[in-house]
Amino acid sequence: MMGLALELRRRGHEVTLATNETFASLAQRHDLSFEVLGTREDFIACISHADLWHPRKAFAHVYRSLQPGLKTQYELLARHAARTPTVAIANCFSFGAYLAQEKLNIPLVTLHCQPAVLWSDFEPPTLPGLFGPRWLKRFCYNVGVRFFIDPVVLPFLNPWRLELGLPPIRQISRWWHSPFGVLGMFPEWFSPPQPDWPAKIQLTNFPLWNDQSQGTLSAEVEAFMQAGEPPIVFTPGSANVHGQTFFTAAVEACCRMKRRALFLTEYPDQLPQPLPQDILHLRYVPLDAVLPRAAAFVHHGGVGSTSQALAAGIPQVIMPLAHDQFDNAARVTRLGVGTSLTVRQFSAARLASRLHDLISSQAVQSACRQCAERLKVRDGLSRSVDVLEEWVGPL
Repeated sequence: MMGLALELRRRGHEVTLATNETFASLAQRHDLSFEVLGTREDFIACISHADLWHPRKAFAHVYRSLQPGLKTQYELLARHAARTPTVAIANCFSFGAYLAQEKLNIPLVTLHCQPAVLWSDFEPPTLPGLFGPRWLKRFCYNVGVRFFIDPVVLPFLNPWRLELGLPPIRQISRWWHSPFGVLGMFPEWFSPPQPDWPAKIQLTNFPLWNDQSQGTLSAEVEAFMQAGEPPIVFTPGSANVHGQTFFTAAVEACCRMKRRALFLTEYPDQLPQPLPQDILHLRYVPLDAVLPRAAAFVHHGGVGSTSQALAAGIPQVIMPLAHDQFDNAARVTRLGVGTSLTVRQFSAARLASRLHDLISSQAVQSACRQCAERLKVRDGLSRSVDVLEEWVGPL
């Protein structure tokens, strides 16, 4: 969203970023107008709960964490639209924005960074609890929507819709694709479009945006990168505070392989102490600054991390936990550029074995180079703004 906002502003559009106040300083560094949706305390409470990373409980937890800010989101859009023509760009959890579109006729573009939220009976995404042939996956998906998604959202959403004079809805997963337009920020070779996807959908490319990408690495990081063979980079996700098991296995795997490593996490309390001398911990570094110089990337399977490894041309080991991560892991495996280990499988021995096989495989290295070549031109943001300008027209 930050990358897209900055590209829109570069094109001359007036842009406001609205999200949790945790990201206010990021917007301020880029001199971007900012509106608060939720407090820092809300954010900490959300990421501190283990349900955020539970395959079946994550949706309900994320929704309940965001719910207090949905009416603020609606009011924010109403206020902006009263002053000037306004277009909303929002993800599938932004129910306040969807209601503003229906009630106030504010154009809304749904932004999907990951294909996992686009159900298809023809080529279903890989989601927790889905198995068997396509008909059985379709049945399991419908059961999940009916008993695990709609009951979480609709008891709040439909009474609010009644207050606004709008009819009730029955299935959230069909409502969260805007009829005005759906922008998929991933390429067709990663997820080919399906016949039953939303009618007005346009795929562009991965955004591949990182904060501070244009800067230089610190002297400490540069010295480490040059001090030996390319390291293996590990992260369980930028918002993951429950990565103790992940990092413990990572330390032992690196010791078994006698490999150097770079650990990325904003929350160092989850790291084993002391770390071996050939493992460096950083709170943050732009992935596109270090991954091209790494031997492999071990991560949770978020689409941002996944796409950065594809662009860097290095193999991946993914430990999916929830959300879109299982689907991204399946696509990485099909591309031949990596593999995945479940939480139960994620031991030091298995991790070391998988990393050794990936790093030493000529077929994997060739597939990685092919993906990197496809992403050599980083045009996801510019192509996405082209689509938005075509849909919206002059404001």
